[in-house]
Amino acid sequence: MQRPILIIEDDADISESLKYNFEREGLKSVTALTGEAGLAAALNEREPPLLIILDLMLPGMSGTELCRRLRREPATRRTPIIMLTAKASESDRVAGLDLGADDYITKPFSVRELLARVRAVMRRLDETKGKTYEDDHLLIDFDDIRVLCHGNKVKLTNKEFTLLAVLAKSADRVVTRQQLLDSVWGYSYYGDARTLDVHIRRLRQKLGECGDCIETVVGVGYRFVGCAGKV
Repeated sequence: MQRPILIIEDDADISESLKYNFEREGLKSVTALTGEAGLAAALNEREPPLLIILDLMLPGMSGTELCRRLRREPATRRTPIIMLTAKASESDRVAGLDLGADDYITKPFSVRELLARVRAVMRRLDETKGKTYEDDHLLIDFDDIRVLCHGNKVKLTNKEFTLLAVLAKSADRVVTRQQLLDSVWGYSYYGDARTLDVHIRRLRQKLGECGDCIETVVGVGYRFVGCAGKV
């Protein structure tokens, strides 16, 4: 059974337009007009969403609060979220991504661009399947979206796991900063590149003793070197 795209948008015209265009592309979708209705739909065990389109300016529970709630819930912790908002500043984009969103698009936007962003996120979902990395101390399960360091589970956000997966799948090769921004954020990212450094720092901290599996290549990017043979 095809899982739907959940559209959480209080403007009924925009919501129905997106639903119509998604379904023309063969993408099943459902809609919610408030944050509360969106949360209930996101946690629907019979029809869990494949991806969530989330407007930040919602009546009642705001999109910001809803995003935080979704990232706390086990069922939606890894569900990709694309934010829609009229806020176009760089600081707003970085804040949205740091909340746990996988992508961010400002209004007004073209449906064609949003569809391209949706397809990019879905491709990344496919790319993280079907492979496991394992060495003496670190296990990365791309199917179950699971990381173990010395047998202990490491809790990562969706963005942090995707970043680790991109690096691990290019093990022992340098991945440039721009390549990481493009791969993890899903399109050519021209915002504040410091957001990458923040995510790398948090990822290393959460990996703890396995954090040195990511090596900095000064002035270029990062390289995944694993933990094999390390004490």
